[in-house]
Amino acid sequence: MAEAQDIQRVVEEIADHVRKSMPGIRAGNPPPPCPVRTASIAPASIRDNADLAPYIDHTLLKPEATREDVARVAREAVEHGFATVCVNSSHVATVAGILAGSRSVPIAVVGFPLGAALTSAKAFEAREAIQAGAREIDMVLHVGALKARDYALVLSDIAQVVEASRPWPVKVILETSLLSQDEKIAGCVLSKAAGAAFVKTSTGFSTGGATVEDISLMRRVVGEDVGVKASGGIRSAEDALKMIQAGANRLGASASVAIVTGQRSTAKY
Repeated sequence: MAEAQDIQRVVEEIADHVRKSMPGIRAGNPPPPCPVRTASIAPASIRDNADLAPYIDHTLLKPEATREDVARVAREAVEHGFATVCVNSSHVATVAGILAGSRSVPIAVVGFPLGAALTSAKAFEAREAIQAGAREIDMVLHVGALKARDYALVLSDIAQVVEASRPWPVKVILETSLLSQDEKIAGCVLSKAAGAAFVKTSTGFSTGGATVEDISLMRRVVGEDVGVKASGGIRSAEDALKMIQAGANRLGASASVAIVTGQRSTAKY
């Protein structure tokens, strides 16, 4: 009950702040720009490790990644049936070419990994990535603005990337390890209000990754019509199942092959 009251209090605070800061702008619940599964996954539907593959965003975001590294990851996605391949925007065209005709799609990260770029730069990067073949966008929320309670800026930042990315879905990376519980709630509420299709825990480049507690909280805040992506520190099928049981319906990992083959990776992301 106390947590539900906390959530409601933060929602009301945000709504009031947005009304005062942005006259004529209403924080509602617009549908995602592209149909995409957002609801929780029934844990019983995961019968073996390979069943995790369609929920995994196979990820390579290291700055030292070469074109050959990116091509290898894309081929792994085709082989194992991962949902997507998540790369920096400069590598999207390479990934899109390899994934063509498969069920995996390319993701580009935007404003990565800090989230502090100009909104116009984030929107431009999203448009360029989509032109290069991206079919989902993972953007980093403006963490400093959220912590300063500049909710109007956070809302506008997300909404402009959502608009620039249409018709493809946008995930908002909260960087939960840097946030208080109220700030996590606020980030989820603002992401949903701005039309994001998913909220996501982490970049994998900060002080922590996904936790069961954060995934559970995020799912309770956004409900079933916005997805929840757990990313950062998922290195085994056991880790992945814990996140799904907590409410995640997408998993970001560089250890994807190890996860679906029953191994445990030592990868940092």
